[in-house]
Amino acid sequence: MLTTTTNEKPREGGGAAGGATVSGGAGGATALRKRATFARRREALLAVALLAPNLILLAIFTYRPLLDNIRLSFFDWNISSPKATFIGWDNYAEWLGRDDTKTIVFNTIIFTGAAVVGSMVLGLALALILDQKLRLRNFTRSIAFAPFAISGAAIGVAFQFVFDPNFGLVQEMLGWLEVNAPNFYGEPKWAMFMVTFTFIWKNLGYTFVIYLAALQGLNRELDEAAEIDGAGWWTRFTKVILPQLRPSTFFLSITVTLNSVQVFDIISVMTRGGPQTNGTTTLVYQIYQETFVNFRAGYGATIATILFLILLIMTLIQVRYMDKEHKAK
Repeated sequence: MLTTTTNEKPREGGGAAGGATVSGGAGGATALRKRATFARRREALLAVALLAPNLILLAIFTYRPLLDNIRLSFFDWNISSPKATFIGWDNYAEWLGRDDTKTIVFNTIIFTGAAVVGSMVLGLALALILDQKLRLRNFTRSIAFAPFAISGAAIGVAFQFVFDPNFGLVQEMLGWLEVNAPNFYGEPKWAMFMVTFTFIWKNLGYTFVIYLAALQGLNRELDEAAEIDGAGWWTRFTKVILPQLRPSTFFLSITVTLNSVQVFDIISVMTRGGPQTNGTTTLVYQIYQETFVNFRAGYGATIATILFLILLIMTLIQVRYMDKEHKAK
């Protein structure tokens, strides 16, 4: 009996201790969950507090004007008049049926395509050169980036003298070679070349800096391994360097496209949309022309809405393409 009694007491005590342990463990888990919930709520409130000012400003100065512009595109409104007349889809039908629409869209495509490709190719080439160990490298980098910090209107004025048919720099240089300079201000194709060249020169510093930063973040071991294996420079560039630059190239393809489609100042200063009626007129310049020259704010809003939809579709296609490539990896 003594043995039995002695054995039972520890069991009872052990059961009480086990119950206390289970109860304490449950209470501890509940406390941890409460602390985790409180931490998540605190982080959410902090995120709201930090994001709210920016979201409010975006809503007021970006999304509200965008929606108002879309609404205005369904009205016939002379910007000098307080009254606007609802006309439905008539502005869109007029834009699609006008004779100059094809010319202006074609100008926009040519200018944007040439500006994007030219800026990115030349920017990458310049970044590859100035990524090497050269004398005065930092000074040259500063000079290459400087035009990007100058306003487009100022650069447009400067390049008017560069391409001047009487005493411009291009005229002078071609004269040394005994070659007649093209009529940059009289022929649409040369006028388009002039404004495109000016835009590329101004924005070259932007693409150069982005590519230079990407080059300095490359995995050099891969390039060295390819060089040891006997790969030439071109093979290393196309098979090792370019694939690592793909995120930067994707980023630039979007930002440079958006910048080039929206260019106004260079065209306004250098050609004013000419020569020969719409020779260098793009969609953005047409928006200005219709809204502030012809005082057709409703029709200008229609063109702005169409341009917005085009850019939105282009951006979504680019993002979807990159997502597919990322998932394929």
